[in-house]
Amino acid sequence: MGDKVVLCQENGISPETKITALFAYEGLQTVAIQEALAGDIAIVAGIEELKIGDTVADALKPNPLPRVKIEEPTITIELMVNTSPTAGRDGNRLTSRVLWERIERELRTNVSLQAQRTESADTIKLRGRGELQFAVLAEQMRREGYELMLGRPKVITRTVNGQLEEPLDHVVLDIPENCVGMVTEHLGPRKGEMTNLVKMGNNRVRLEFDIPSRGLIGYRSEFMNDTRGMGLISAYFVGYVPFKGRIVDRVNGALVADRPGTSTPYALFNLEERGKMFIREGMEVYEGMVVGENSRLNDMNIDVTRAKKLTNIRAAGSDENVILTPVPPLTIEGAIAWIGDDEVLEITPNHLRLRKRVLDQNKRSIIRAPKED
Repeated sequence: MGDKVVLCQENGISPETKITALFAYEGLQTVAIQEALAGDIAIVAGIEELKIGDTVADALKPNPLPRVKIEEPTITIELMVNTSPTAGRDGNRLTSRVLWERIERELRTNVSLQAQRTESADTIKLRGRGELQFAVLAEQMRREGYELMLGRPKVITRTVNGQLEEPLDHVVLDIPENCVGMVTEHLGPRKGEMTNLVKMGNNRVRLEFDIPSRGLIGYRSEFMNDTRGMGLISAYFVGYVPFKGRIVDRVNGALVADRPGTSTPYALFNLEERGKMFIREGMEVYEGMVVGENSRLNDMNIDVTRAKKLTNIRAAGSDENVILTPVPPLTIEGAIAWIGDDEVLEITPNHLRLRKRVLDQNKRSIIRAPKED
């Protein structure tokens, strides 16, 4: 403590500074110490803007260690201010300034995350290693009282010598032996190529695939269903390869609410044949809110607030017992993988809602083309 040091950064050496405090761990506690020796894990005070890979060196002999290289981002996503009709009801932190300050704090500790402002003051572009990283950040922010919207994740491509290239991941899957066929069948259309298969014993198999990063968007939840929760999956960035071609993801359109109100069991029961619902009865909806997935290609505007007309005449058996199909709760990771380019996910402390970017049904097209990453 009290030594004069410099910070060897990626772009040069910082001005001389002094160690003002040193702390070490004893169990779950931190205690003040006077010096830290080789191999010790210590907390250093007095140095600002410290990043992974920087070396704290002697001011007289600055000899930096080899830098630790962080994997470059492969996925980008838009984080936007919540502009829905329900904005401000659940959270108290929803302006662009507050969101940017929160992202700046995250960048200090989340070393693989990058952020930049865009031409729109209400939009921040995040760059990271996968949609799960963005989902974890959004979940932390909603628990802190923030409201925001997320767009669909997209891969970061580059052009080299006139050829389009995309990031490639190496995926390792440890799964039950009886799930091999289903896993390989679902990774094939995602442009995955098997590179290794090893029997691990105890009826388990280890598979290795090379797959484009865009092929992994939305796959982890599907993988857990395929392996009944008994599979393990991990991936790391390999490099850039020539563009693998088209990957068709969701081809179904969306069921979109055409008016504000509260969803009724009567309306939802009669609309179930149109597709899969995302909302339950008694939920508040607004125009442009996505309430389900259409069974056909195009988007469809529907009324989920319609109530049964009451009359003074009753006949035996005229009233039916309405039994609705159970609706699984939305998750951030699953929702951002499902949405299209014209849709966003609204995130508040108490609700997750899917919606169209353009809420007015008269100002948007309802025809959906097959989505291509």
